[in-house]
Amino acid sequence: MASSGILLVDKPGGLTSHDVVARVRRAFGTRKVGHAGTLDPMATGLLVIGIEGATRLLTFIVGATKTYHATILLGRTTTTDDADGDITGQADAAQLRRVTAEAISSGIRALTGTIKQVPSAVSAIKVDGRRAYDRVRAGENVKLAAREVTVARFEIIDKRVTDTHIEVDVEVDCSSGTYIRALARDLGETLGVGGHLTRLRRTHVGPFAVAHARSVDDLADAPLLTPAEAAAAIMPSFAATEEEARDLRHGKRLVGYAQQAPQLPAAAIDPSGHLIGILERRGSDLKSSMNMPEEAP
Repeated sequence: MASSGILLVDKPGGLTSHDVVARVRRAFGTRKVGHAGTLDPMATGLLVIGIEGATRLLTFIVGATKTYHATILLGRTTTTDDADGDITGQADAAQLRRVTAEAISSGIRALTGTIKQVPSAVSAIKVDGRRAYDRVRAGENVKLAAREVTVARFEIIDKRVTDTHIEVDVEVDCSSGTYIRALARDLGETLGVGGHLTRLRRTHVGPFAVAHARSVDDLADAPLLTPAEAAAAIMPSFAATEEEARDLRHGKRLVGYAQQAPQLPAAAIDPSGHLIGILERRGSDLKSSMNMPEEAP
């Protein structure tokens, strides 16, 4: 049986997230593989992969803050709000000359903080049980509802101006569910020249960094974070005694322990360093809301 753990993969452009999962399945000889947050084929960067029992941790990772490096092209719109789509509009030189540095900065400030964002129609969001992008490809006119997302940081790194477009390199820290190509689209719309995304790289998912990830061609001996290591990276830890570990694994509560726990949820770790499960509060007690398969000592 494959080891249980979390694998950090640096996805290249041109592959879907599902393609990467398929490669991990082959490399580790197991079907039990999942990921914490899709990347579009055009995008590169960090995919957090769960293998075997560690797939249970993905639900606690998927909502983590993400960091992206991206390039926004102002002056052109596309059907997909990114470079993979067909061009639907082009600003002229006069329009582009009216886009000042201050206007760009002002537009970015308006898209920072807690905002309402309409995802791109060609997203993986399900509409009546079908992916939005499948409906678009079938010729349907898909309109998605606005969602509340948080853009904690939207920072200009560099800018290049030509007669036909303006390229803006940015770095974005945002909540799960934020679409960077929708930020590109909305910035271009605010400036009156249109915009789309031409480059996207995810560098962080919560505490996990792409700097520590392996390429898809280097998976055979890739190191895994143990479930305990991964859980302790994303939440506080609770050091359980042997007796407490046994009770938690048997579904029992730790009566009166809530005041002793760190901030919840917390990773319950046994004396051998193995992850028992994830603790939550039940009144004044603690109980494991998700138990891991018991590892060999």
